[in-house]
Formats: sequence, structure tokens, C-alpha cells
Amino acid sequence: MTAKSPLSIVHVAAPARFGGLETVLASLLPAQLEIGDSVCLIAVLTHEDAADHPLVESLQESNVTVCPVVIDTRQYLRERAVVRDILLARAADICHTHGYRSDVIDASVARRAGVKTVSTVHGYTGGGWKNRAYEWIQTRTFRRFDAVAAVSTRLETDLLARGVSSSRLHVVRNSWTAPSDPLTRTEACRELGVPPEGERVGWVGRLNAEKGPDVFVRAAAQVQAPGATFSIIGAGALEPDCRSLAESLELGGVTWHGAIARASRFLRAFDCLVLSSWTEGTPMILLEAMAAEVPIVATAVGGIPDILTESEALLCEAGDEAGLAAAIDATLGDRQSAVERAAAARRRLDADFAVSPWAARYRDIYRSILG
Repeated sequence: MTAKSPLSIVHVAAPARFGGLETVLASLLPAQLEIGDSVCLIAVLTHEDAADHPLVESLQESNVTVCPVVIDTRQYLRERAVVRDILLARAADICHTHGYRSDVIDASVARRAGVKTVSTVHGYTGGGWKNRAYEWIQTRTFRRFDAVAAVSTRLETDLLARGVSSSRLHVVRNSWTAPSDPLTRTEACRELGVPPEGERVGWVGRLNAEKGPDVFVRAAAQVQAPGATFSIIGAGALEPDCRSLAESLELGGVTWHGAIARASRFLRAFDCLVLSSWTEGTPMILLEAMAAEVPIVATAVGGIPDILTESEALLCEAGDEAGLAAAIDATLGDRQSAVERAAAARRRLDADFAVSPWAARYRDIYRSILG
């Protein structure tokens, strides 16, 4: 194999319908195809998701080969057999896994087939003992990968502390691909069913504990800006609790939109986007908000400080509800400064997070382990 010959890259993931990992795959795989490699995604799906999965449809529109593996939740032996057959049929050079299931269940199949293995670690969610046990198992598997990519320097530090060797660890920050159909504020508000007038604060993500949706609700209840309204896009286990919390705090002007495909199209409906997470890798919604030039208020966790400084966003400590509320008020109350920060964030996005260098960085990692 020469330095310029194409590689056969097979990614493996069990994608949710929406999320940051899925956005990464939707951007990275077409970029790898564009630089001349053979690229395929093995998508491990449930029967419910198989018909119209957003990631599968997006990749197929970009001419990326997708091999759906439709199984019941615990059909691990069948999953491993199908993954092995696809790797061999495609003469894979690299098996690149994403997420706990693929790291633990599928990567070992590739190693036994003589295929080099790479994992991208998108972040840890924390939580109860069950999640922590899963994370411990996943981290143990990283010791057998040929390369492990962390999406932020803080995640790299965490992985080193968990025993992953520095010799196989690389920092590869996520990049961003422009959506094909961005919406104007008027269009976005119309599709969301909210008025374009007034000041609207947005929150986008899974309504799970690590994303801090309850922190956002409490912060929103403390916002002093007159007439400010709030939009929450996403779904998850904490939605009922967050709705009850909003009612108990008498938070008015909040709209619950549920999960929406390609939520980044709607960001221009917001005068401010808030990330209230307790933990993060490199959140793709942040890059998408930078692209849309939407002012950002975020907690300084995970990879967020790698992407944004105080010149480009207002950053708060995790769990600081009063601080988030004050930052939202500052953003809504001083539009000129907010617009200047958003423009600076867009310039940084263009300078530091282009897609082609991102794909080339992964290609360099692949070649380094192939020798």
C-alpha cells in the first residue's frame, strides 16, 4: 500500500435517531469519501428504527455505503457474525467504532479478522453505578485498540487517568459541515410554531442527566429579561421531571418541541443558545451554533473550553443556575456584544474546524497503525 492508495474504512455504530455522535458520522464519512477512501457504515439498528433512520438516509444521500444490521437488542452473536462478514467482504483495512456497544461487542471481531481497530471516544455520560460499570468495561477495551481518538484535551486527560496508553491516544476535535438547508429566523420560527418577534432562548439536546436540562429550567426561571421565551428541542428520560419542574417554578413562555431531525436548521430562531451540561466531549450543536452565528451561553465542561473562550461565548461553571441566568440576561441585554462574540465564534470555526483537515487527521492515524 502506498501513501496515496485508498483505504477501506468500515465504521461501526449503533446510532440513535439524533445526537452528537450521529452528527459526527454524518459529517466525517462523506469527508473521508471525498478524499478518496472507500467508506462504509455498519449501522446496528433495532427493528423500530430500521425503516427511516435519519443518519442512514443522510449518508445514503451523500453516496456513503450503509450496511444496516437489524437485530433484537441482545442478539450479540448474530451481530458479531454479520460484522465479521462485512469486514471480510470489504477487505477492510480499518474498523472504526463509535460508542459503547460497538467498542465492546464489535471491535474484537475485527481484531480476530486481522483488521486494525480505531475508536473515537465521544465522551462519558456518568450517572448511576450501571453507567459507570459500562464505562469501566469500555475503557478496558481501549487497551486493545490500535488507536483511540479523544474529541477534547480534557477527555484525553481523563482517558490517560483511566489507564489508556499515551502511545495509542490521539486528540481529534470534531469538525463541522454546513447543512444544505439552513433556515432564516422567520422560517425557523414558523416551522417551530413560535412567533419570530421577541427574545427567544434555545436549548437543544437529549433530556438526560448529563446534559443538565433541569439546570436550564431552573436558570430560565431566574432570567430577568422582560418577555423572554424559551424553546427546548429534544427528548429523553428527564422530560417528565423537567416539565413538572417548569410548572412548579411557574416558568412561563416555554415551548417543548420534542426531538427534531436536523435540529441545527432551527438555531437562528434563537437569540441565545444555552448548553447546561455537566459533562461533554466536543458537542456538535455548539459547532452548529457557531456556524449559525447564534450567541452562546455554555458551561465550561469537557471540550467546550477547547472551542470557545470568553471572547466568543459566555461560559459558566457546571450547575451554576444563577450564573447561567445572568449570562442569558447579559446576552439578551447587550445585543451588540452578543453579536460580536457570535461573529468571533464563526471566525474561529472557519479557521480551526474545517472538515478536510479533520478527515486527513484520521487518515494519518489510520496509516500510522497500518505501518
